[in-house]
Amino acid sequence: LDRFDFNHSAGITKPQLRQLRELVWLDQMYNIIFMGPSGTGKTYMTGGLIRDAVLKGYKAQFMTMEALVDILRMKEMSSAAMNAYKRILKLNLLGIDDIMLMPMKKEESVAFFNLINTLHEKTSVIITTNKAPTEWVEILNDEVLATALLDRLLYRCDVVKLSGSSYRMEHRSSFLSDAKRGKEEAV
Repeated sequence: LDRFDFNHSAGITKPQLRQLRELVWLDQMYNIIFMGPSGTGKTYMTGGLIRDAVLKGYKAQFMTMEALVDILRMKEMSSAAMNAYKRILKLNLLGIDDIMLMPMKKEESVAFFNLINTLHEKTSVIITTNKAPTEWVEILNDEVLATALLDRLLYRCDVVKLSGSSYRMEHRSSFLSDAKRGKEEAV
């Protein structure tokens, strides 16, 4: 996080990131939602905050929404998934990347809600998402469930809305560009 490019992504300032890195919000059971387009630093900041938390002695883990849904789906059938689920319940901080990216089946939505409900006011959660909370209803396919989920997540939460173009696309590289130039020069 010391190398975060504030010139590239709008929506968070140096003082705000410094405040997040102090982790006071973690002790107070606050959540964070990093929302914005791909490549604006959501995953980067979440990974950095998870790392900061681990270095300060907190139990913290970062995973994709897909991996979390797999654990929730398999926990009754697999001891490995159940052990992973039990570890999640003991965390101080859970980071979930790419939430609401893909539609969820009803049983997955309910399992995810149940997890968030269990973690509510016991574990802080950082979420990265491309979707505004108003769009979560479509993904969950259940307005009541989406409202209840948002009620728990947003109760003690800061939503950081990031904007800008994709850092990855602006710093994209290609291994063929040099080979192509070399071939053209040889002809």
